[in-house]
Amino acid sequence: MSHRKGGIGVRIAVCDDSVREQERVVQLLLAQDSVGQPECFTSGKNLLEAAAKAPPFDIVFLDVYMPGENGVETAESLQALSPSTGIVFVTTSKDYAVDAFSLRALHYLVKPVTAGGVEESLRRLAEFQKKRSPVIVFPSGSGSYTVAVDEINYIQSVGHVKELVLTGGKVIRVWMSMEEMEKKLDNTFLKLNRSLIVNMEKIEQMGTAACMLRDGTRLEFARRERAAIHAAYDNYLFNRLDGRKEWGVTS
Repeated sequence: MSHRKGGIGVRIAVCDDSVREQERVVQLLLAQDSVGQPECFTSGKNLLEAAAKAPPFDIVFLDVYMPGENGVETAESLQALSPSTGIVFVTTSKDYAVDAFSLRALHYLVKPVTAGGVEESLRRLAEFQKKRSPVIVFPSGSGSYTVAVDEINYIQSVGHVKELVLTGGKVIRVWMSMEEMEKKLDNTFLKLNRSLIVNMEKIEQMGTAACMLRDGTRLEFARRERAAIHAAYDNYLFNRLDGRKEWGVTS
C-alpha cells in the first residue's frame, strides 16, 4: 500500500525512461520545501499500475516520448483512472502542447527542466487543489486513504467491510460501520438501503426502482424506500440548482 509522503502529504510521480532525467526532476522537487521523496517510473505501464493503488498521485511529471509509448495516451489513461491527479508534461519539444491543453495538464515543460518550471508546476497544483472536490480521510490499518469526494461513485457494505467504488472501477476497502461511514459523507450522498450509498452527482437517470450511474452501473432500491429516495434526490437537485449545499447524509 502506498501512503502520502512529505510534510504537505503530496504523492508525486516522475515518469521518464531516462534515469538521468528522472534524477534531475527529483533533485529539483526535493529542493522545494515540504516535498517528500517522489516515486520514479521508466514506463507508462508501471506508472498506471502504481496509480491504481490508493491514495492517488497528486501530481505526475510525465515524459511525452518514451520507447514504444506515447505519454499523451498514458496521460489519458491516468486521467480516466484518477481525475484528481495533476499532470505535467515533460518533453524535448512543443509538438504536443495542444494535446496537453486539451487534457487540461497543469504545465508543459521543455527539457532541460528548470527549478522555475518545477516551482510553477507545484504552484499550479496548489491552485488546482483549491478548486478540486473536498477529500475524505478513511482509516486503513496503520495508515489511511485520502479520497476526493467526486471520485466516489457509490459505497456498499460487504459484511464488516465497506467498499468504496471509485471512478474507473477502482475499489477501496475500509473496516468501519455504516454509521461511521455516514458521518464522513456530505449531502452529495444518498442512502439507498442499509448497505448502499450513492453519490448523487454520479446519477445519470433516476428510475422508479433503480438509478443508473453515468458509467452504466445500475443500483436498485426497495419498494418501501422509493418515495423517500425520490423526494431526497429531487430536493438535492433543487438545492444544487439553487446553489445551496448542507452537510449530513440524506437517508
